Amino acid sequence: MGLLDGKNIVITGVLTDASLAFGVARIAQEQGANVVLTGAGRGLSLTERTARKLPQPAPVFELDVTSSEHLARVRNDVAAIWDRVDGVLHSIGFAPEACLGDDFMAAQWDDVAVAIHVSAYSLKALADAFVPLMHGGGSIVGLDFDNSVAWPAYNWMGVAKSALESTSRYLAKELGPRGIRSNLVAAGPVKTMAAKSIPGFRKFEDVWDDRAPLGWDVTDSTAVAKACVALLSDWFPSTTGEIIHVDGGYHAVGA
Repeated sequence: MGLLDGKNIVITGVLTDASLAFGVARIAQEQGANVVLTGAGRGLSLTERTARKLPQPAPVFELDVTSSEHLARVRNDVAAIWDRVDGVLHSIGFAPEACLGDDFMAAQWDDVAVAIHVSAYSLKALADAFVPLMHGGGSIVGLDFDNSVAWPAYNWMGVAKSALESTSRYLAKELGPRGIRSNLVAAGPVKTMAAKSIPGFRKFEDVWDDRAPLGWDVTDSTAVAKACVALLSDWFPSTTGEIIHVDGGYHAVGA
């Protein structure tokens, strides 16, 4: 028996097979889950192509989390193939170029608003879309990056991650009475398409393995994916509003 036998899991954020979300989808299927993927815009064709690399075929539905029309439609799309949803993975983040880099002060509100909408408010938007289908309770899991300190070049994406963490806590409070948990996995740096868009990402790569007590491989997302699958399962029935660090222990030691 697998951890997710018979469970229906919606997974966002798969672009390539290097995506953290792809690792979650793969292990979720290996652990018995039924999986659907979502993609948006020009990335939708990439998601459809990458879905073919999973152990089993997975439907792909279009979802732009900033579109109320898409959010309503994807709920109907999923309801047409499943009688319920048991879990949702939030693996969505974006910040305009002005929000990243060396100059924190350069970004204006129009750019910052996009970063917060796509990277933080979208967690609540996914809840709007899928909680009506989570009839028997369930689990919402988001991918995070530790934001207890200010990181080089991360800038307004770091602010958006703080908003994501707070949003998860409030969802935990709001949805707990329905038996729905909301937790985040704060992952160490992994070489993904999203990571390549962050100026200075190599600064993380260069030091993480040396400083993490357990070491860290920026090319292997397996540990992160396993943590997400565990949180999507029934093995954390009383854990909600939590941030689980899967970073080799880097967050626990000083520079």
